Amino acid sequence: MSPKKAAIINSVTTLDEHLKSVIAGKRRFENVFQSVSRMILEDTSQIEKITVNGRRTYDFRVFRQGSKHIIGMFDEINSFVSFVKDASEGGSSKEMAFVLIGEPGNGKTYFVDYLNGLYRTFIARPENMRYTFRFVNLDKIGGYGKITTIESQTFEDPMVLLMNLSEQRDENIKYLSKGGTSNKKIENYYKNYRPLGACTDYIWNQIREYTDGDLKAMMEFIEVVPVPISESRGTLTGKYAAKDKITSSAVDLIGDESITRLLHISDTNNPYRFDLRRGALARIAGGGIHFADEIFKNKRDLVQVYLGVIQNRTIEIEGFKWPLDTLVIATSNNSEFARFLEEKEQAPIVDRCRLTYMAHNTDYKLQQELTQFAIGSQQKTTFTKEDLHIDPNLNYAVSVAMILTRMPPSDKLTPVEMMKLSAGEVAGEKSIKTLAEVINDLNNAPDITRRFGQKGLGHRNLGRSLQILLERSETQEGKCMYAGDVFNATESVILDYVQEPNDRTKYQNDLKIARGLYRKNVMTAIFNAYMDEPKAVEKDVMNYVNMIIGIDAKNLGPDKIWTYKDPQTNKLIPLKIDETFINSVESRLGLNNNEQKQSYRTTISKIYGQKIIKDANYNFMDNNELVKAVTDVRLKSDVAGAGSLVGALSNRTNEENQKLYNRMIDTMEKKLGYCNTCAQKTIEYFCTQDDAN
Repeated sequence: MSPKKAAIINSVTTLDEHLKSVIAGKRRFENVFQSVSRMILEDTSQIEKITVNGRRTYDFRVFRQGSKHIIGMFDEINSFVSFVKDASEGGSSKEMAFVLIGEPGNGKTYFVDYLNGLYRTFIARPENMRYTFRFVNLDKIGGYGKITTIESQTFEDPMVLLMNLSEQRDENIKYLSKGGTSNKKIENYYKNYRPLGACTDYIWNQIREYTDGDLKAMMEFIEVVPVPISESRGTLTGKYAAKDKITSSAVDLIGDESITRLLHISDTNNPYRFDLRRGALARIAGGGIHFADEIFKNKRDLVQVYLGVIQNRTIEIEGFKWPLDTLVIATSNNSEFARFLEEKEQAPIVDRCRLTYMAHNTDYKLQQELTQFAIGSQQKTTFTKEDLHIDPNLNYAVSVAMILTRMPPSDKLTPVEMMKLSAGEVAGEKSIKTLAEVINDLNNAPDITRRFGQKGLGHRNLGRSLQILLERSETQEGKCMYAGDVFNATESVILDYVQEPNDRTKYQNDLKIARGLYRKNVMTAIFNAYMDEPKAVEKDVMNYVNMIIGIDAKNLGPDKIWTYKDPQTNKLIPLKIDETFINSVESRLGLNNNEQKQSYRTTISKIYGQKIIKDANYNFMDNNELVKAVTDVRLKSDVAGAGSLVGALSNRTNEENQKLYNRMIDTMEKKLGYCNTCAQKTIEYFCTQDDAN
C-alpha cells in the first residue's frame, strides 16, 4: 500500500466515511478474538504439523519470527490458539481468561509480551488499524466548561456507535442499509453488538436533545480517529502487575472519579466525571489485550474486579457500565495458585479461567537456542575490556545440565534416555512410545509439580550460572568462558536458590550426569583434534554404519569393497569393509555374541532407514554410546605405539609428545573454535579421570 493511501485510511474521518470504508473492506469491524485468531491463522502456510514427545501437534510459525522469538511451548501455544479460535467463533472461551501457571523462569511472561508485540505490529498495518471516535464542538451544547473534545474512554469502535445511533434497533439497521450494507453483513456486524459505554451514551443523548434528533446535525459532533498503539502508554496492549495489599487499588484497574473533570462538568450525574483512563482496563478496551501478571497475588477486591471483567466484559462503577472488547491473559506461579485454591470462596474466578500449566522446555536442542539468548549476541569482554572467548562446548554443557534437572524420576526411562527421546534422538532400545507413555502417566498426577517438565532449573537459574561463571577469576584471567567451570557455577545456583532438600539432591545428581555427557563431548573433540579433522568422529561413525549395512550386500566381492550412494551428495562411494573395526566397536558396546551383534546391526539399519527419509544429513552423532565406542577404538588403535593418547598428552617430556600436543592445540584453535585457554583446559580435563563414569 502506498504512503498516500495509508495516510487517507489513517486520517481523521467522518462516521459515514468510516462506514463506507468498512463496507468496502478497507477497514475492519471485528472483536479482539477474531483479530488475534486471524493474526495467527490467516496464512495457512505458516501452520505446520510436527511431532513433539511422540504426539502429533501443530506449530504456528507466527510465534517463531524475529531474532528473539518464542522457542518450544508447543502445547501451551496450541492451547492458546484453540482458546482464541473458540472465542472468535462465539464459544464459551469469550467469557473466560487464559491463565498460564508454572514455575518462575519458564517463559510465561515472555510469551505474553511476545504476543503483545506481535499484536501491536499486526494492528499497526493500515488494513488492520482499529478506530474509535471522539465528540467535538461540545462548547455548543454547554455543560462541559473548557472541555470541547471528549474521546471515547474505552476506545469504542465507530460501528458500535452506528449500531446505537437511535434507541430503535430497526432505525439503526435502516441507516446501515442506506450506506449500502447487505443484510448478511449487517447480521455479521450485530454479532459483535455492544451497547455504548455510560459516558458515551450520556453525551450522545445530550447531542440528540440539542439537535432535536436531526441525525445529520448529530454527525457534525463526531470524528473518527485511529486507536493509538503504544506499549509505554498501555493502549491496545496493557499490563497490570500484582502489588502488595497496601499499594494496590481498584483505581489502578478501572479508574476513579476525577476532581479536574468535576470542575468543568455542570451535571454531577454525568458519568464522564469518572476518569476510566486512570485504570489499565479502559486503555485496552477497544480490541486490546490485557495482561494480568501474577493475577492470584492480588487482594480480594481486585480479584472481584477481574471476575466481573472476565465474565461480563464490562467496567462497572457505581452502577454505570462500560462494555469492553478485551482478551484477558494472566500468569501465576504454582505456589501462589495453590494458596489461592485453598481459599474456597475464591472458586468462581477459577471457573472463569482456562488454566494451562506451562512446563519448562525439555528439548535440549531447543534449549541450546534459549541458552544462546542468555549468553547474548554481543561480543563479551573481560573487566579490562579484552575480548572474552566462549568455549564451543559451553552451550551444550549448560543446556544439558538445565534439561536434566527438568526430567522427572521414572522407572521406565533414565534421565538421559528421557532427554534424548524428548529431543527426537535415539536412546538405545527405548522408543518414543515409551516416552509418550511416561508423559501420559506423569500428567495424570493431581500434583502439578510432578507432571512432565513442571519442575527443574528455569531460565533465570541458567542466567545466574552464566553470571557466576563470568565473575570467576579463572574466566577473567584466562579470557575464556570455559565449559568445565559452568558445572561448579550451576552447583552454586542449586545450593543458593533451591530450597527444597529433595529437589536439591536430585539436581546435584543430574549435574553429575551432565558432567558425564560433557566428557563424551570432550572425547569427540579430542579425537577430532588428534585426527586434525573437524568431523573425524562423524566420518568414522558413519563408516561403521555403512560397513554393517554393506557387510551383507549381495554385490560384495572378495576384496570386501562395497559401493554405496551417499544420500548427501548422491555420489557413489567405495568403502572397504573392515571386520576388525566393526568387531572392536561392537565389543566396546558390550556385544559379545553373534545374536547380540546381529540384533544391534538390525536396529542401527532400521534407525538409519527411518531418519534418512526425513534428514539426508543424519549422522548418528546423537547416539552417545556408538560415538564413544568408535572414538575409543580409534584412539586405542591409532596411538597404540605411544601407549595411549592420555599418556602421550600427559607426559610431554619427550619431543614427539610435545609436538603432538602442540599440533592438537593448533587444530583446536584453527579448526574447532577453541582458544588457547579452553584448548589447554580441555586437554588437561581429558587427561584426568574426572567424570569418566
